[in-house]
Amino acid sequence: MSLRWSLLAAALCLFVLTGCVAPAAVEPPAAAAALSGNLVIYSGRSEPLIQPVIEAFKARQPEVKVLLKAGSNSQLANALLEERNNPQADLFITTELFTIQALARQGAFQAYRPAGAERLPAEFVPPDNLWVGLTRRARVIMYNTDRVSAADAPKSLLELTDPKWRGQIAAAGSTNGSLQAQVASMRQLLGEPATEAWLRGMLDNKVTFFGSHTDVRKAVGAGEFAIGLVNHYYYHLQRAEGSKVGVVFPDQGEGQMGLLTNATAVGVVNRAPNLAAARAFVDFLISAEGQKLFAELNYEYPLLPGVALRPEVQPLTAVRLAQVDMIQATAAFDATFALLEKVALP
Repeated sequence: MSLRWSLLAAALCLFVLTGCVAPAAVEPPAAAAALSGNLVIYSGRSEPLIQPVIEAFKARQPEVKVLLKAGSNSQLANALLEERNNPQADLFITTELFTIQALARQGAFQAYRPAGAERLPAEFVPPDNLWVGLTRRARVIMYNTDRVSAADAPKSLLELTDPKWRGQIAAAGSTNGSLQAQVASMRQLLGEPATEAWLRGMLDNKVTFFGSHTDVRKAVGAGEFAIGLVNHYYYHLQRAEGSKVGVVFPDQGEGQMGLLTNATAVGVVNRAPNLAAARAFVDFLISAEGQKLFAELNYEYPLLPGVALRPEVQPLTAVRLAQVDMIQATAAFDATFALLEKVALP
């Protein structure tokens, strides 16, 4: 096992050896009464993307002092495990389902079913209520329109292994949660051998793997690469900066797997010091107001039905989604990590 997985794996193993705290029983949503005190949030989402949501919550609960610690999902997951005997955080917000499912399995969260959870898609509200989905993001192909025409752009993720794109593709690397979730979904849809062949084909095609999707979108926007594999909102962010980029929602043809998606999520930390505020914040995140902020700020797909998208964002109702059980697919994180290690994806 390489260094990039060892820290999280070691922490998980240590947690198992020292024993897990049983999740609390599901309790009714926190009342909308005025709250006070602190609320400590660990967020895998970057500060600029979550801070406006925090400010909106504080407008509702001005007596709550919100303390935010933003970082990578794996760094914050390790912090939660290291602090398990003396929890410092109340909430953990993640940009993908891999990390939150790994932590939930190890007893890092307590069950809470937020107000309005019944309105969310069932696939993003697990039966144990140890976390809840917040927003959906689609895996798309972004291209530089000075280098690639709309007619010539790849129409399937599987076309990214075509030799004609050799050396012209940028993607996030194997430590990226969205890439991991994509591989997990492909394993469920296509099987392990076909997914391994695709990964090896990407390596053979000299795909350049970056540390983040932001690096990918900027490189494609600057014309350094013709093609980028990203979440859909990175296309919109790059276009908003004035770059000449286009987008393909892939795998819509007959017999193709359909559009792959992933989700952000939140969990209430086991033995959270500020439980009432934590529950109130989760309620706010999946409320119409909270979901609207995610849609407007970051071009994301709200999970709550009826919340308007940014006008430039293509509705998911207009595309065919891949038939993936995301909870099941991302719960198989050990097998997905093993496959990424096997092919030595950077």
